[in-house]
Amino acid sequence: MTKSRGRVRVEPGTKRVRTFLGGELIADTQAPKLVWEVPYYPAYYFPVGDVRMELLRATKTTSHSPSRGDARYFTVTGGNKEAVDAAWQYPDSPIVELAELIRFDWDAMDGWFEEDEEVFVHPRDPYTRVDILASSRRVRVEVDGVTVADSHQARLLFETGLPTRYYVPKTDVRMDLLSATDTVTQCPYKGTAETWAVSTADGLTGDLVWSYRAPVAESAKIAGLMCFYNEKVDIYLDGEPIERPKTKFS
Repeated sequence: MTKSRGRVRVEPGTKRVRTFLGGELIADTQAPKLVWEVPYYPAYYFPVGDVRMELLRATKTTSHSPSRGDARYFTVTGGNKEAVDAAWQYPDSPIVELAELIRFDWDAMDGWFEEDEEVFVHPRDPYTRVDILASSRRVRVEVDGVTVADSHQARLLFETGLPTRYYVPKTDVRMDLLSATDTVTQCPYKGTAETWAVSTADGLTGDLVWSYRAPVAESAKIAGLMCFYNEKVDIYLDGEPIERPKTKFS
């Protein structure tokens, strides 16, 4: 049953969830709670009984959330590592369910697993779906008036809450105009991506293009294909311009 208060939504998860630090298991539950503190994806909360509380040490740090109440913090110790204030609890939360749960800072931990598969960036949202469809429609990409990609072999990726993404083969991209950057991004649904800047008359425009060399199995159809931020370039589909969407990537 889903419960909410203000902008926070809480519902039970059905996956086994584990988190590790310093090679040591810190928490392991088959009854996680999915808590939407932000609209884009949930956070995992663990029942206190499924957390190795002997590895958590209370600190003097506190914080206040208008919806969740006052939090008390813990430093987490695993193996030879220590993560300061990396766990917290809302013992007197107005959202009663949260009172006996522990939340961990995702980035402070070394690894997260849903069942036996490692998950990156954040928990997978059970309401997010990714569909990848082959298309013979013409996809043309312009950057500052220059055609950088032109393809009839695109894969269209439809992801809940995001604009359609157009992945095209490198053979249909002006790779001579692209320069690899040091930026690496991760997605829990697709994997780890490399990025490129595009050369224009005004110089390099950074991080406009990305590609998943070895995506997760569910997104294998986009392996090695190139994708441009709709928000930052001009894309034409069968000759018709696509309006630049307004998203968190704009």
